Amino acid sequence: MLEILQENIFMLTVPELALPILGAAIAVVFGGFGSAIGIGTAAQVANGVLAEDPDKFGNLLILVALPGTQGIYGFLGAFLILNQINLLTGDPTIPGMAQAWMLCFAGIPTGLSGWISGINQGKVCATGVSMAAKRPDAMMRAVIYGAMVETYAILGLLITILMLQGIVV
Repeated sequence: MLEILQENIFMLTVPELALPILGAAIAVVFGGFGSAIGIGTAAQVANGVLAEDPDKFGNLLILVALPGTQGIYGFLGAFLILNQINLLTGDPTIPGMAQAWMLCFAGIPTGLSGWISGINQGKVCATGVSMAAKRPDAMMRAVIYGAMVETYAILGLLITILMLQGIVV
């Protein structure tokens, strides 16, 4: 047990490993923040609708779950960053300091785009829930509006992937 603890402390005290871990944390934490806030916003409105009409649960679930994808993108971005330095294999490759900073910065597009788009997608989906409550036939229009916000989270993840392609460790 002490050996594992010493190994983990070593990884965090070596800046060349700590910076990529920070980049991965930025991607997953901020993407998760956006998803949690977005889902919470949409779910509050959906719960109000379900109090009046519980049969709409299946239709509203799509709108409530849609902001959750930013957390998935953040997880994927973090996984790709940690995989770049072989941290997941148990035998990490220690990058140079320049590469470590690049790996740290690679998490920012996914994290920030996930955070901001998740919150705003939750707002769009919350109003979509209200619209679907009054006009169930218009629910897919609300999903399309939510998906438009999703585009920017996908672009953030894409930029992270492209940045990682240019970093040789």
